[in-house]
Formats: sequence, structure tokens, C-alpha cells
Amino acid sequence: MKRILTMVAAVLPLAVLLPASGSTAATTTGTTTGTACSNVTVAPPSGARIDSVTAVDRPGGTVTFPPTPPFPNEPVDGVPAYCEVTVRLSHADDHVKTVVWLPKTGWNGRFQALGGSGYWAGEFGAPWAKAVKAGYAVASTDAGVGPSPFTADDWALKNGKVDRTLLTNFASRSAHDLAVVGKAVTKQYYGRAASYAYWNGCSTGGRQGYVEAQQHPDDFDGILAASPAINWERWTVSAIWPAVVMNAERNYPTKCEFDAFADAARQACDNDQPQKCRWAPERLIGKTILCEGKPVTITAADAKVVRKIWDGPRGLWYGLTRGTSFDGLAVTNGQSAVPFAVPDSWVRNFLKLDPKFDTSTLTYTQFAKLFRQSQAQYNRIIGSDDPDLSAFQRSGGKLLSWHGLADSLIPAQGTINYRRRVERELGGPTRTNTFYRLFLAPNAGHCGGGPAPTDPFTALVNWVEHNKPPATLPAANPDGSNSRELCAYPKLCR
Repeated sequence: MKRILTMVAAVLPLAVLLPASGSTAATTTGTTTGTACSNVTVAPPSGARIDSVTAVDRPGGTVTFPPTPPFPNEPVDGVPAYCEVTVRLSHADDHVKTVVWLPKTGWNGRFQALGGSGYWAGEFGAPWAKAVKAGYAVASTDAGVGPSPFTADDWALKNGKVDRTLLTNFASRSAHDLAVVGKAVTKQYYGRAASYAYWNGCSTGGRQGYVEAQQHPDDFDGILAASPAINWERWTVSAIWPAVVMNAERNYPTKCEFDAFADAARQACDNDQPQKCRWAPERLIGKTILCEGKPVTITAADAKVVRKIWDGPRGLWYGLTRGTSFDGLAVTNGQSAVPFAVPDSWVRNFLKLDPKFDTSTLTYTQFAKLFRQSQAQYNRIIGSDDPDLSAFQRSGGKLLSWHGLADSLIPAQGTINYRRRVERELGGPTRTNTFYRLFLAPNAGHCGGGPAPTDPFTALVNWVEHNKPPATLPAANPDGSNSRELCAYPKLCR
């Protein structure tokens, strides 16, 4: 239990994974109901069958949600009455739930799909109600997996083998089914199709947005994809690298010591371009710092661990950016490393096919073997990194993405690498920027924290509906301080 609580504490910043509902001002179309809530039906997406459709009128007002620790689910006031449609569908022996909320008054003519986080394929919390309050028909899906965002232990394996049906749902299929079902329900209820369809997601939700652009370019007019977990099959393995390093070196620096290295790197480097920082951790060797009031001297062994974590698994993937907090991926209980739960579950279930496998036993050689195994087996299923976005470009879709350069869970270098590959595929940054814009946020963490974009969804809507591509995005801390402008990649605002 202590180990589980430690892992949960390590990912508490993941609360910011919950996608924003979008506060964009919209022209209210009123209510033109095509059918009564109780009479809503839906045809199955290709390859699926509808098991049941349940439609219920809800009164709105103050909407509350059951707690989903560690994520907050604050009550949302002022929600209009809405029709809640629950569609249960299946492909094989899976059972997928898709839920659509449709405001009875004040519909803005738009449909919005919400993406997931970790091993959650969808969002069913406060952002849902906020989107309805803003006038959207909103939908999400559980992909038939769950219930934990941290682990796939409950669904990854079936009879000792990977459950390909559920993995396919989680990887891509359920996001497309969500688009098909959600837009169809919206059209039937209001008597006309939504004028615009949007995807809104961060982390796993960001990855799903990229998948939609790659595989189903006509599903959405606009996609907001923040801190995207693309390169999933490589990122998940690389994310246990800090734990592998500490266990292999048998040295476990405390949080206080890790913080000293991160602080020193931030002070020495250009915070606007931390990925270019080369500050040497050996410069702290011999320095004495105070940890909980006690003096601690930084050792060569500590510096070696930090260097390996920053360098990453060389030749395979990226390490933690210098100056970024170690809290997400380099957590210890004083005697051993505690790996981030999401990648730990990936290795145990999808690579070792053993939920009880102990990743603390991995050597450097075994780690490299698992990394290559994951890439070979799963890139085509869940890599989400196909650079050919030409069909999405031809469809007129817009992809707006941002990534914090201080992301302590998913290094922004993976997203930057993908963007460069798209540019090579499509003929350079100028052509790519006509439909796909990436914003890098210095000092911003995973899906938020630090000076992150304050309202990227409105920027996306203005781009899609008014042909106003954002050259910059306003950014600020959650309390409104440290405001600045972020420039579209490859430019850098100073």
C-alpha cells in the first residue's frame, strides 16, 4: 500500500491532465430538437454493434461527480438542463460505453469530444459539465478499459495474452467510434448536424487527437492536442529509465538532492530553450545542501545518476530535460526507486505478460531489449506517430498542439521530433503551419503548471471558424502571474 500511495503522490500534478472545456464565446442557436431525448437512437459505427441506448433528461443546475482520486472533480454551477445519452457498443467480447450530453437550451451548434489521460480513454468529470455550460454537445468514451488511469492490470491480459481488442480500442478505435456516435446523436437530437466538430485532449487525450488526424482526417474540424503521449510504445518504456538507473547504480538521491540539481540547471541555462542545456551535474559534487534541516553533501555517485537520467537511454530515446522537476519519474522510498505507474504497468503487462513482474530487477541490457521489443511489437498499433498528415490537411482540418518544456512525465523532444518529421513529409515549416501549429511552453509542466497556454481552445475555434491562425498563444501561471506570449514553432518568443 505504501508503494501505491507513493506512486499516486508522484503523479498528483496529473490533475492538470483534465482537458479544458473551452471558454470560447459562441453564437447561441437556441434549441431546435429533432427528437425527444427518450427517442434518440444511433446506428453502429463500422465494425461495431450497438448493445443498448439509454437517454435520460437531466435537470442541470449544480452538477457534481464522484471523486476520482487523485484528480479533483469540483462541482460545476449553472449547467443548463441537458439530455444524457449513453450508448453501449461492442466489437468482439468488449463492452464500450460512450456518453453524450446535449444542452436543451443554448446549444452553440458545435460538438466537442473529450480525450483521456493515462489509461483512461475519456473524461467524465467537471470539464464535461463545463463544456455543456459553454454550449457544446459533448461526448467521451471509456473504450471498454479501466477503471484506473494508472494501470492496465485489469484489462491488458486475457488468458495470459495481450487483449488485442481492448488495446486496439484504447489505441485508436474508440476515439473514432466516439466521433461517429457523438456526431450522430447530436444530429438526431437537434435535427441538424453540428456546424463544427472539435477534439479536446491532453496527454493520452493529446495522443488520441494526433491519431484522429492521422487515421480519420474527416472526423474533426479542429483538434487541440496538448502534451501528447505520441511515440507511446517508446515513451512508456523510456519513462522507467530513471528508476532503472537508480536501481542499477544502487544509489537513490532524495527529493532534496534531485531538486538541487534541477535548480542549478535552471539557473545556469536558458529557460526558454532548456532542451539545449548542457550543464554538467558534476559541478555540484562536494556541495553541501540542507535537506529537512540536515546537511547533505552531493557525491560523485549522485551526479552519475543525474547525468544518466538527463542523458536518457542513449541511442534509444530522450532523457529528462535539464531543469525539469524529477518528481514525476525519479521517485524513491529511501531504499529503492518507485517507477511511474503508467509505464511500469506497460512493461509488466504488454512486454513481460506478467502483472507481477518486478521492474526493479531490470539491468541496462534488459531495459534496452524491452525498449526495442516494445517498438517492434506495438509501434503500428499505438505509436501514433505517422508523419503523413496530408489527408488531414486536404480535409481542411486544423491541429493545434502545445507541450511544456518542463514536462516531467513526457519529454517535449518527442513532440518536437514528430513535428520535424511532418515538415519533412509535407515540404517544410511554412506549409505545415497552414494547418498544424505547435507551441512550446518554457517552464510549463505536463498539461499545465507554470506559464501554460491560458485558452488554446478559443484560439483553435478562431482558426477553424474565422481563418485566424494563431501566431502566438497567451500563457500564464494558474494564478495569472508570469504572463507571456508563446510563439508558434519554430519561432521563439522572448
